[in-house]
Formats: sequence, structure tokens, C-alpha cells
Amino acid sequence: MNIRRRRKIADSLVFVFIALAAVLFLFPTVLTLANSFMTSGEISANYGAMFSNMTEAKKVFISENVNLKFIPDKVTFAQYKAVLIQNSDYLMKFWNSVLLTVPITVFQMAVAILTSYGFARYPNKFKGIIFFAYIILMIMPYQVTLVPNFLVADKFGLLDKRSAIILPAIFSPFSIFLLTKVMKRIPVSYVEAAKLDGAGEFRVLTKIYIPLCKGAIVSIAMLVFIDYWNMVEQPLVLMKETSLHPLSVFLSQINTGDIGLAFAVGTVYMIPTVLMFLYGEEDLIEGIAYSGGIKG
Repeated sequence: MNIRRRRKIADSLVFVFIALAAVLFLFPTVLTLANSFMTSGEISANYGAMFSNMTEAKKVFISENVNLKFIPDKVTFAQYKAVLIQNSDYLMKFWNSVLLTVPITVFQMAVAILTSYGFARYPNKFKGIIFFAYIILMIMPYQVTLVPNFLVADKFGLLDKRSAIILPAIFSPFSIFLLTKVMKRIPVSYVEAAKLDGAGEFRVLTKIYIPLCKGAIVSIAMLVFIDYWNMVEQPLVLMKETSLHPLSVFLSQINTGDIGLAFAVGTVYMIPTVLMFLYGEEDLIEGIAYSGGIKG
């Protein structure tokens, strides 16, 4: 009884901790969604002191003047109307984000699958050196490689073009490193059995490796999508033309006058990542739980 009781108490404490952590993580999202339906006057009344304090040289204590509200006094769709209908700039920036992130995710995963298959199926000393170089590149922050990317893009005349961001991102070592580790866990006996049945390399890849690594592939693709969906530095450095900037750049440059629209834009900005999570939730959980291993 004592052991069972201790287990129940431990499980209850873990549940409470996870619930509190979930509330804390969801707090900004719920607050953004609620504020996106508030009028400009209500937003100013709730946060005016905080944002005016941001622009003043002299800072004041404002914790008692900020009012965090999750239920609007008056629900309005004016900010969504301004974002989606009246001003086309926001939608253009949204589609700029899509035109940058989707090709990067698709082609980076294609390159990662083919490269990881080669590393996993035919390991040798030379490939080991290349893989070690991939690890070195992966642990380097992208701010370090941003200057070389700028110089190369300038040399090839790619500045102010989407390809200046897309091409380097396609060959990012991050997904290759993770997927190679996953593919190396697939038993060789599976491949030998397929070879006895007359399967070629393409069939081994499409019928054995990709299906067994589906959870890991989806998980990595989601991480890649979210990473580049939120990028700011690359567009600012590689594209001077503001009409090509993604929506993430606008959100990073919010000023006090745009805070009402920022809540609506932020809500629209979250939709693709939320939909991706809901669509790939099972594969994501499988990829995390099994890390691409073979389920017994």
C-alpha cells in the first residue's frame, strides 16, 4: 500500500507540474488570441503605460498599470479586417514567408533523405570525415555563416532574391545529421532480406528506410519549418527590398502604434505552425518516443 500510495502521489505531482508548465507555455498564445479581438482603445487602456514606458528615456515602475485580460470587453474584427482586407502588405508578407519556408523545408528534407541514406548505408572513413565536418557546421550559429553567405550571394548576383536564402538553407547540415543517426539504427537484416527479393537501392530507400523513419522525417521537417518560418536576420541581411521580407520581419519591428495590428498579425502568423502540429502530431510523438528506432 505504501508503495502504491507513493506512486500515486508522485504521479499526481508530475501531473500538476506538467499542467502548470502547459498553462505557462500557452499563456502568451492565449493572450495574443484574446487581444486580437480587442478594440484599439481597450488595448491602449490595458497596455498603454507599458508601451509608453518603452519609448521614454526615463523608465518607471509599471507593473500596477498593466492589465492582462483574456476576455475582451467588446469583441471586434476591425484588426483582422485591416490585416486581411484593407491592407494587402500583411498578406503579401505572409505569402513571402510561405514562398521562402515551403521550398526550404521540402528540398532540405529531400537532400537530407538522400544524403543520410548514403551515410547510413555505405559508411567509410572518407564519409566519416565529411560527417564530422557536418557536425562542426551544425554547432556553429548561423550568425557566423551569415557573412560568408552574403559574400557568396553578392558574388553570384543573388542579393535581393529569395534564392539567396533558399539555396544555402537547402543544404543545411541540421536535418542531415539527425536523419543519419536515425537511419543508422535500422537493422542491416532488413536490407539483406530486401536484396534477396531483388530490391534495388531505390526500392530499399522508399520501402524500408523512408517508412521506418517517417516519424523522424516529420519531426525534423516540422523543426525546419518552424525555424525558417521565424527567421529574421537572413532576410534583413540578404534582401534589402522590403517588399520581399517575410512576416517575421514585420513582427520583429513592431512599434507602439502598430501593437493593435500586431496581435491580429501574430494570430494569423501562428496558424500554419499550429495546423502543421495538429496534422503531424502522431508522427511527431512517434519520432520523439522512438527516435526513429524500430518498434518491437
